[in-house]
Amino acid sequence: MDNNLSYHVFQTSMGWIACLSSSTGLMEVTLPRISQESALEALGEKALLANRAPSKFRELEKQLQKYFLSEKPDFSFPLDFSGATPFRQRVWNAIRAIPYGETRTYGWIAQQAGKAGAARAAGQAVGDNSIAIIVPCHRVVGSNGKPGGFGHGLDALDLKRALLRLEGVII
Repeated sequence: MDNNLSYHVFQTSMGWIACLSSSTGLMEVTLPRISQESALEALGEKALLANRAPSKFRELEKQLQKYFLSEKPDFSFPLDFSGATPFRQRVWNAIRAIPYGETRTYGWIAQQAGKAGAARAAGQAVGDNSIAIIVPCHRVVGSNGKPGGFGHGLDALDLKRALLRLEGVII
């Protein structure tokens, strides 16, 4: 693991966000949480190995604040997918290609990742995405157009709908 891990926790209009990066790029961005502590806890043990470095995340914070105001952000940050299989990396890159305010299906994601017919495997990779909002897994829906899995529990689906509403998508 990279010894140059950095983290930052900040508040948005939807809750607290924690982010973690290596010297290569962003590794994790949490979904909004109810408290600063719960956002930091969501990073897990990696946060214990990281240095607090708010200045490294100023542009990310600015773009996420913009996003939560329903403004189209610029999420062109370098990402660190190290440790992920090539298929998962292709899935996450396919998700990044979904335009703001649009959705795509798990089947589309699988096809873009080079495994047409592997929607379930793509769904697993979507669910394991640790760079929320930047890799906009909330834009991935079922073949029936319904939100489908997103985190755990009903609150998570409500959050997915809320994120899509910010982008002008009603499901």
